[in-house]
Amino acid sequence: MTTPGLTAPHPGDTFELRFSATPRGARLARRLASHRVHEWGHRYKSEVNDTVSLVVGELAANAVTHGLVPGRDVLLRLIREAGGRLRVEVSDTRGERLPTSPTGLPADAETGRGLLLVAALAEEWGVVAREGAPGKTVWAVLETASG
Repeated sequence: MTTPGLTAPHPGDTFELRFSATPRGARLARRLASHRVHEWGHRYKSEVNDTVSLVVGELAANAVTHGLVPGRDVLLRLIREAGGRLRVEVSDTRGERLPTSPTGLPADAETGRGLLLVAALAEEWGVVAREGAPGKTVWAVLETASG
């Protein structure tokens, strides 16, 4: 996926995982994202690792809950960007069900709190049509630089 303003990552700066569109698949995506971020120098239980795990967990859970198309996998992509930023992308094949902005969420809402967390933790987030395949990609950019 080519995004305006995003430079091509160096080899090793991108992690991709296809996972089943099930709660178990979403948990696996969260755990493997945490493992990859640990390998990239943000140790387990660090603020960055915990934040990435939470964001991946929320986006993956949304994809398997609201983007489910039976028999279709979900794609997780982590991209280390220049300047200490990390981009999280979760793509599903359900393009007609777009997430709504969590702002103005009623206090008694039963859904939508996950994106509220993502919006609070990310520098920016959004949704775009998936390139080369049906569906959408929900993305978030996180600051990982220390200091």
